[in-house]
Amino acid sequence: MNAGDIASRLDDRLDIDAYADIDASPNGLQVGPASQPVDHAAFAVDAAVETIDRAAEAGADLLVTHHGVVWGGMERVTGTHYRRIAPLIDDDLALYVAHLPLDGHQTLGNAAGVADLLDLDNRAPFGSMSGGHIGQRGTLAEPTTVSDLASSLEGNLDTGGEHVQVLDFGPSTVEDVAIVTGSGVDWLEAAAETGADVLVTGEGKQQAYHEAREAGVHVVLAGHYATETFGVRSLQETVADWGPETTYIDCPTGL
Repeated sequence: MNAGDIASRLDDRLDIDAYADIDASPNGLQVGPASQPVDHAAFAVDAAVETIDRAAEAGADLLVTHHGVVWGGMERVTGTHYRRIAPLIDDDLALYVAHLPLDGHQTLGNAAGVADLLDLDNRAPFGSMSGGHIGQRGTLAEPTTVSDLASSLEGNLDTGGEHVQVLDFGPSTVEDVAIVTGSGVDWLEAAAETGADVLVTGEGKQQAYHEAREAGVHVVLAGHYATETFGVRSLQETVADWGPETTYIDCPTGL
């Protein structure tokens, strides 16, 4: 297979065209020729110098990430852009990126992975964004406390040793769970409006404290990185089924 073959298959599987007008990240093959042969693909959450170098050291021909190297266009290849793009080119390492399409995919995506971890039932898309969705919601098999839910996440997520934070402003037991991974507290009001007891996301913002308190909804902040490892791991399994050797590069930030 070559990079173009894999990119085309992933583009179709993730329906990246549906997010073209709403995502600051250009999804798909960001760096490298489509003709590049791929015998070994590496997978990571972030396209950073560390993950790029580790992918090259592993002998990868393609790196697949959730966060790429281009956001909202690129005018100059200097600074951070240069530091990340130069080793990709030097090591003949192509880069494929899936941002919002990988957040919102209802079976392969990040929110779906968190929902799998919590064993949610009655799942539905959540987190509307210009007609698309970047999250998922569902119900726990048995009501629990937000403390126990947070403990379960902390015990199973790659938090980099950091604790899962809780804004404890919801009901005494929780059952209805809304999920938007990464930086998802902007969907707190939507979670409240749809009757969720708790919003599970990655990182918070100052205003989320008062919004959660006023809405009577718990917010669980389980880490941006920690909540967004699921999608690339799903893509790793998918690409491995197509034949290439695969490697997962774990680089937790604790954030």
